[in-house]
Amino acid sequence: MAADTRTTPTTEADDPFVSVTGWGRTAPSTAFRWRPRTHEQAAAAVREWGARGGIARGLGRAYGDAAQNAGGCVLDMTGLDRIHSVDVAGGTVVCDAGVSLHRLMEVLLPLGWFVPVSPGTRYITVGGAIGAAVHGKNHHVSGAFTRHVSAFDLLLPDGSVRTVTPGTELFDATAGGMGLTGVVLTAVIRLHRVETSYMLVDTERATDLDEALARLAADAERHRYSVAWIDLLARGRSTGRSVITRGDHAPLAALPARARRAPLAFRPGTLPAAPVVVPPGLLNRATVGLFNEFWYRTSPRAGTGRLQRLTTFFHPLDGVPHWNRVYGRDGFVQYQFVVGHGQEETLRRIVRRIARRGCPSFLAVLKRFGEGDPGWLSFPVPGWTLALDIPAGLSGLGAFLDELDEEVVGAGGRIYLAKDSRLRPEVLAAMYPRLDDFRALRARTGADRVFTSDLSRRLSL
Repeated sequence: MAADTRTTPTTEADDPFVSVTGWGRTAPSTAFRWRPRTHEQAAAAVREWGARGGIARGLGRAYGDAAQNAGGCVLDMTGLDRIHSVDVAGGTVVCDAGVSLHRLMEVLLPLGWFVPVSPGTRYITVGGAIGAAVHGKNHHVSGAFTRHVSAFDLLLPDGSVRTVTPGTELFDATAGGMGLTGVVLTAVIRLHRVETSYMLVDTERATDLDEALARLAADAERHRYSVAWIDLLARGRSTGRSVITRGDHAPLAALPARARRAPLAFRPGTLPAAPVVVPPGLLNRATVGLFNEFWYRTSPRAGTGRLQRLTTFFHPLDGVPHWNRVYGRDGFVQYQFVVGHGQEETLRRIVRRIARRGCPSFLAVLKRFGEGDPGWLSFPVPGWTLALDIPAGLSGLGAFLDELDEEVVGAGGRIYLAKDSRLRPEVLAAMYPRLDDFRALRARTGADRVFTSDLSRRLSL
C-alpha cells in the first residue's frame, strides 16, 4: 500500500532554508520553512515571518509556483494532519487542513464513505483542495471540492482565527484563492456514500474530437464520472481521437464472491519509482507518438461494466512514485484551460494547433464541466476543459502558449492557476472577472502584506 506522505513536524526544521518547487519542477526558489505542530504555532509563524510574507504549502502538487515564496517563508502544513471526527451516520468529517486525501480514503472507505471530489492525485492536502478549488471527473454533477465544504477555520493576517461558511465573501475569496487570503486550519467536509472500493467502468474509442465531444455530452448525467484521454499528436481525420472512460461506484451486488469478503478495502498498488536521473529528451514526438498509438489501439472500441479498483480509476499515476521525474532536468509545463459551451470551434482550433506544433503530450485529458462554482478565482465554468503536459525544454514553448492564451481569452475562457507557471499578468483580468474584488479583499484585510507567493508576485494578485 502506498504510504501517506508526511513529515515529522517541528516549529523550525533542522535546515529551515529549503529549495521548493512545484510538481512541474520548472522554477525552484528558496524560502524559510516553518513546520507548525499546533494551530498556535501556525499563528505565531504568520505574525513573525517578515516583510516577504509567507504561503501555506501542503504536499507540493501544485504544478507551478503557487506554493513557493522566494526569499520569504513557506508554512509546511503536513504536520497538522489530524482527523478530529467522522459522522458515520451523516457523512461528514472534521479534519486538519494538512490531512491528505489519501489518508481520508484510508479512514473513510472502510466506513462506507468517499471524498466528494478527487483530482488526478490523492496526494494533496485538504487545505490545498480548498485553496485550488480542485475538480475531478465528476464536476458535471458534483462541482468543485469547495462545494462540499460546510465550513473551515481560517488563520487571518493578524494571527486570529475565523470560522468561514459558504455564502460569505471570505469563503468565496478563499475557495480557489491559492492560499492568499489566509491559512486554512481545519475543515468540515460532506462525503459521498459508497458500498465498495471498486468502480464499474465503461470505455470506448472516439475517432476524432467531434465524436469525443458528442459522446461526452450525450447522456452526461448517466455516469457520475467521465473523462477522455486525447491524442494531441494525431492529425488529419484523426485529430483529437480519444479514449473515453466513464465510471460509477460499484454496488456490492456487482462484486464477485471473493471481493465481497472485504468490499471496502483500500489497497492501492505501487510500482517502482521513476529514476532520479532521466536521459534528456526521453519524451519527444517519436516516443510519445508510439505511446499514443499503442494506447489508442489497445483500448476497447466499446467495453462496458468492467470492475476496476477505485485507485486505478482515479489515480493511475499515483502508483508510480515521483513520476514527474520522467520529464528530465528541465521539468514540464502543465497547461489547462476551459472554454464555455458554444466555443467548441476554439477548442478544435487549439487542438489542431497543438497537433501541428507536435507538442509531445501523453497526459492530455478532456473533461466536461458543469455549473460554475462561487469562488472568485475558481477555475471551472460550464464548458470544456483540456489539460496537457509539455516538456519545459521544448523550443519556442513560451511564445506558443502565449498564443494559445489569446485564443482562450478571446473565447471567454481561463487558465487554471493551480497548474500555471507562466501566464502573463495582463491577460489574467480578462479570465477572472472577480479579480478586482479579490485584490480589494486582500488589501482590506491586510492579506496582501502577509500572504504572498511566487505566483502572487508574478500575477500581481
